Amino acid sequence: MADPALRFLEYVFLALLYLFFLRVVRAVWVELREPRVVPVAPSLANGSAHVSSNGAPKGRSSPHQLTVVSPDDEKGRAFPLADELTIGRSPRCSVPLAADGFVSQVHARLFRRGDEYWVEDLGSTNGTLMNGRKLAGAAPLRKGDLIQVGQTVLELRK
Repeated sequence: MADPALRFLEYVFLALLYLFFLRVVRAVWVELREPRVVPVAPSLANGSAHVSSNGAPKGRSSPHQLTVVSPDDEKGRAFPLADELTIGRSPRCSVPLAADGFVSQVHARLFRRGDEYWVEDLGSTNGTLMNGRKLAGAAPLRKGDLIQVGQTVLELRK
């Protein structure tokens, strides 16, 4: 092989090696970083939102649980909704998914603002999908929406 071609391949190899190293550093950084906190709207902070005594929104049929739809060995597991749920591999998460190796330690969170539930990705390596679309920021949820974290699909149900 000609000397310039060999030199070019060396540079390509070094570039790929550096890209791989940067990808590993980014993955570690995302796993160790604290989750972002979405600020509460001023109208909600002073308690002016319309909720019933049990904390559920008034006047609307709101979902009551988050249910695992797939994989089959986890299918049917249900988690009651609260003001905020975290989803991830960590046992400290509200929705622990330790068996899914594609889920980050703290992958995503569901939270309630007013009479709506929202979902947001917390900077996970593989991202969070809602109804097959990758989340770019916090997005409102409705009953029947599908949330995919790693290989696990969850559904908002009544």
